[in-house]
Amino acid sequence: MTKPIIGVMPLWDDDKESIWMLPGYFDGLIRAGGTPVMFPFLSDKDEIFRLMDICDGILFTGGHDVSPAIYGEEPMKCVSSCKMRDDMEGIVLEKVIETNKPLLGICRGIQFINAYLGGTLYQDIKTQYPSDTEHHQEAPYDVPVHAVDIEEDSPLYGCLKSRRIEVNSYHHQAVKDLAPGLKVMARSEDGLTEGLYMPGHPFLWAIQWHPEFSFSKDDNSLKIFSSFIEAAG
Repeated sequence: MTKPIIGVMPLWDDDKESIWMLPGYFDGLIRAGGTPVMFPFLSDKDEIFRLMDICDGILFTGGHDVSPAIYGEEPMKCVSSCKMRDDMEGIVLEKVIETNKPLLGICRGIQFINAYLGGTLYQDIKTQYPSDTEHHQEAPYDVPVHAVDIEEDSPLYGCLKSRRIEVNSYHHQAVKDLAPGLKVMARSEDGLTEGLYMPGHPFLWAIQWHPEFSFSKDDNSLKIFSSFIEAAG
């Protein structure tokens, strides 16, 4: 059986001026039955679309902060964004919606999808949404640090068959106002949006936690990757 090809958005290292990739993204997709390929940074729409044409699904990875300019705000001092990534992922997201290509967003992925489609973000949780819930854990990153509650009418509940799960957490930005056309499918114990999806799209899911760190020991993390690969198959 032919394995679905998954286009993976690259990570960018400012200091080394190079693209790179956390192996967990690739390993999780491979374990779930996919074949991952990393995109280069491109600005030409036709080139991006040619790459997307060979892909059965798209993964939005974690990484840089989403630029507040996307949702009409000035950046706080702690924000570090990557314009070439924001620009390319905007092009990819629009095409994903137009063509109904499956997409899974992780961490930055949920933030970018929400911001680009008209929502807003907390630029810094510690400053703008203080709570006792741990959202920026220290290593090891495969250890769960807080719970999320899953909406029973959401596709995530259909995947996991659980109302509450424990997750890892490593982020300092988060969804604030939900974008039009999206629905929440999970919330953290302190009320932040931790999962969303686009009703009417075959598979456009995004989560705030990191299954790429935990899929080898956490069944729920692997189930998320597997549902994505099944949609792309």
